[in-house]
Amino acid sequence: MQALSRPLLRTPFFFSSSVHLLTRSLTTTSSAMAAGDTGAPRARGSLAEKDTFQRREAAQELMYIRQHEMEKIERLRAKMKESQKHMAELDKHLEEYSKSQGGEQN
Repeated sequence: MQALSRPLLRTPFFFSSSVHLLTRSLTTTSSAMAAGDTGAPRARGSLAEKDTFQRREAAQELMYIRQHEMEKIERLRAKMKESQKHMAELDKHLEEYSKSQGGEQN
């Protein structure tokens, strides 16, 4: 490699631009991504409102979260009803027990 580059460097002045092209290193550029492309950075500011894919994705996430929260609330309501029913049965048993002990005379 060194033997090839020496004669090129000794060329006359008018060939210096071609020598520069032959000896420069190769460079690569990163690929530019448009807004909304997969892997593209998220837009900031006013551009964030224009990206319909991101808005749709955020809306779907919110719907998913709300659906699961509503399911949790329904399960809690069912448990609460069972607990209230159980408490009512315990109150009934306490009243019967207190009546059988003679605490209340009707």
